Amino acid sequence: MPDCVEKNSKSLRVLVIVPAYNEQDAILATVEKICACGLDYVIVNDGSTDDTLAICREHNLNVLDLPQNLGIGGAVQAGHKYARRFDYDVDVQVDGDGQHDPTFIPKLVELIEDGADLAIGSRFLEETEGFQSTFMRRVGITWLSFWIKLFTGRRLTDPTSGFRACGRRAIELFCKSYPMDYPEPDSIAHAIRAGLSVREAPVSMLERQGGRSSIGGLSSIYYMIKVSLAIWITCWSHKRG
Repeated sequence: MPDCVEKNSKSLRVLVIVPAYNEQDAILATVEKICACGLDYVIVNDGSTDDTLAICREHNLNVLDLPQNLGIGGAVQAGHKYARRFDYDVDVQVDGDGQHDPTFIPKLVELIEDGADLAIGSRFLEETEGFQSTFMRRVGITWLSFWIKLFTGRRLTDPTSGFRACGRRAIELFCKSYPMDYPEPDSIAHAIRAGLSVREAPVSMLERQGGRSSIGGLSSIYYMIKVSLAIWITCWSHKRG
């Protein structure tokens, strides 16, 4: 397992972005793991209606409180803008539900050091013992991997992963434009078509420690259609541009 307290060789300033919507059950444990790695963080409270914000304030956590719910894309983009505002070299998205293991952050940062602009944490790049997602979710991942390769020529094994690191060029790109709903696959296509380097690193993930996924049942069908269309539009727009 990676040693998350080991400093990166180039002394890059790394910020962990934690988008949080109704994550009262997991947010404190998530931040404790990040702090144990010696990393800076910002929680982006996306208009939570539970006690997420109260817990953050009670424990003096660094929280950016959005006045209304913007969705995951808006929350992550707010985190990118925070990273740019405070001159971080790299920002890393770690979901507030406890699925992402911060000890794998050095693997993502290492790819940025090696010249990648966007580093994706993949559950499927190597065999791991972590949570591999549901069967239907894996079907969707396989489809989106094919769809992204069709339009960009790049094969990625885990395009729905929200565990990712951005270098300065990706931060700048996503500060200007970032998908609002289900942004992970579409933002990958956007980055590739914009000429950025996108790579993957093997990671393990856990089952969510609280809250619930917004993708399930009939919503998974809506997700697949919407994201597929979004990727097509993104690539078509770049081609015209």
